[in-house]
Amino acid sequence: MIGRTLGHYRIDSQLGQGGMGVVYRARDLRLERDVALKVLPAGLLADEGARKRFRKEALALSRLNHPNIATVHDFDTEEGVDFLVLEYIAGVSLDEKLAAGPMVEKDLLALATQLTLGLAAAHEQGIAHRDLKPANLRVTPDGRLKILDFGLAALVRPEGDAAETVSMTEGPTAGGTLPYMAPEQLRGQKPDARSDLYAAGAVLYEMATGRRAFPQRSAPELLTAILQQPSPTPPVGPLGNIVLKCLDKNPDRRYQTARELRVDLERLSAPPLIAPIPRPRRRRWLLPVAAAVLSAVALLAWWALSRGGQQRIESLAVLPFANVGADPNKEYLSDGIAEHLINSLSQSPRLRVTARTSAFRYKGPQVDPQKAGRDLHVQAVLTGRVVERDGALNIQADLINVDDGSQLWGRQYSRKFSDILGLQEEIAREVSGKLGLKPTAEQQKRLAKRSTENTEAYQLYLKGRYYWNRRTEQTLKRAVEYFQQAIDKDPGYALAYAGLADCYAVYIGYQVESPRESGPKARALATTALKIDETLAEAHASLAMTRMHYEWDWAGAEREFQRSIELDPNYPTAHYWYGACLMATGRTEQAVTSLKRAQQLDPLSLVINSAVGRMLYHARRYDEAIEQGRKTLEMDPNFAVGHWWLGLPYEQKAMYREAIAEFQKGLELSGGNPSMLGDLGHVYAVAGNRDKARQALARLQEMSKRRYVSAFDIAIIYTGLGDQERGFEWLEKAFEDRSWGMIRLKVDPRFDRLRADPRFVGLLRRMGLEP
Repeated sequence: MIGRTLGHYRIDSQLGQGGMGVVYRARDLRLERDVALKVLPAGLLADEGARKRFRKEALALSRLNHPNIATVHDFDTEEGVDFLVLEYIAGVSLDEKLAAGPMVEKDLLALATQLTLGLAAAHEQGIAHRDLKPANLRVTPDGRLKILDFGLAALVRPEGDAAETVSMTEGPTAGGTLPYMAPEQLRGQKPDARSDLYAAGAVLYEMATGRRAFPQRSAPELLTAILQQPSPTPPVGPLGNIVLKCLDKNPDRRYQTARELRVDLERLSAPPLIAPIPRPRRRRWLLPVAAAVLSAVALLAWWALSRGGQQRIESLAVLPFANVGADPNKEYLSDGIAEHLINSLSQSPRLRVTARTSAFRYKGPQVDPQKAGRDLHVQAVLTGRVVERDGALNIQADLINVDDGSQLWGRQYSRKFSDILGLQEEIAREVSGKLGLKPTAEQQKRLAKRSTENTEAYQLYLKGRYYWNRRTEQTLKRAVEYFQQAIDKDPGYALAYAGLADCYAVYIGYQVESPRESGPKARALATTALKIDETLAEAHASLAMTRMHYEWDWAGAEREFQRSIELDPNYPTAHYWYGACLMATGRTEQAVTSLKRAQQLDPLSLVINSAVGRMLYHARRYDEAIEQGRKTLEMDPNFAVGHWWLGLPYEQKAMYREAIAEFQKGLELSGGNPSMLGDLGHVYAVAGNRDKARQALARLQEMSKRRYVSAFDIAIIYTGLGDQERGFEWLEKAFEDRSWGMIRLKVDPRFDRLRADPRFVGLLRRMGLEP
């Protein structure tokens, strides 16, 4: 197989072999990236029905997007060879790591906690692994654990077969690998998430002791041991109790969820934030000497700072605070505290603070603050960790010099959760003081101003922002719920109204609701926020967004964008949306400049980087747009919008094969976004594949029975087909509906063939976009 090409994957070398197939390292020639390509055993998928079911299951697995699960990219069959394409992961398998013997508990707990996080994410989607073992766990060079072959045992299960037959071997079976299989699996009962937790216990036992829980080598003896023998002698210490609970032969007495297991592991791995300081015996005569030395050091430090010996810090990144315990239900809190500090510290004109989106790309326990600081081109980095238990809040904050890694400042805070608002202000003040920032009276007033005094409302607001920042249809709906609850707790909470307005403002782009429904809501909520607090930059930007997208009030939108930027020049979203407004009215160069400014403020934002490429496309600078699109996808190859907007300039360059591939990838990664499907149908049409274009039309019309589908997406396909009558019919519907794509009508090159038509000229005039 080495050197062979399957689909658009060139096989370069073999990585491993097992009962479920041979794994190769391959090169994705389309996206220019390395992948792991698993060739399934011949005959495993006996007929097209089995392949169809496999494709359906593989698609479900491909939507498991979690840092501790290897991503499924693709599945295909070529010349009778069935293969699965997975994320390529550098590093070693856990069984290779265990060849050196048992692990120290600190390393064990770090990997075990990541294992439970991956399992919890999959189990919540109804997907069990069924073949969890050290060989299916990979550890990257930076210490991240990745679960491989998730659900593969389930994928090859014959349809309707609830139980698998166990072969008398130690190797893999249709239902798992014998030494790690739970008793109920061996009895032929249907396995569930608890069977994975049994296997996790067997893996933990091996990590702690360097040997298997049941060491028997022959299959009959091993079966008997797992089914009938008492539990093995546990590892020493509290970890032993956790392992024994996982390995209980009765599933009802095991951990019932991966979350429960993770909580117990975290109790072992999370030391108290305030550690006792040992007090060794010391000679009394040393005390005055030590005091004198310390006084001299303090005096020298004061002299150096007062003489400007320390470089002035003018740029800072606030990295996402670590959620100690890694409870995803508390993630909103650690993210929210960091985001609040970003907003507070960016008030100083003397300090450049990295925008949230870029800083939050460095999220995770293995992040090196110095490297993150260098990547973000800042002089200092603020890191922290947060523990919230039973109403008590502990925060450790550290300010680190990027040049040499030294700590400039650090402090630990222990307060009641009800004091969180004051605590955040205190941290911001102390960091500002350490950086030598002296805020003006106006800035001090802004820093001290609170949008609410209600801690419950603030907590709900943080949850709303947490889900808003994830920006999918489902998370936007959850954000709406939390913002509304915050308003219910405090009807005068301006930021919560602004957050709710933000949700409805972008509902239009994500086609969650018709613009006729979401547009008036967004406008009313933004207006309410500004009545409470006219100085909210976010609310002005949200109001501008609705005036642009829903009302087509270009002058009004521009005033609001300018006011937002005046209030907060470092708010990248305002620059981004303002660029869209400038582009819609035909000021393409100004639009690109505005987007470039947003990119400078938030250089790692995937959305903004993709939008720069889209603006270059509208400016007819197609080669630059393609280059920008490729750079964005280098940052994250799985960013759906990046693939979508890269397809647009490819189409204008008549690179139809590349355009179709990008639209298809975006459609797959987005879970079937209607706008991407509309653009795919259009490129099929102009490339001459009219049947595929009409199939896309039919899919959109079928989709519209279940959810909102923009009339613009149907109009663009008819336009590509050259059916001008139907194209204008649907453009009129898009006009009436205020469809999202309509604001680009003046500059979208795909409508060039219609520009001389009086109906098209009339549409632009009615939208206030004089041709």
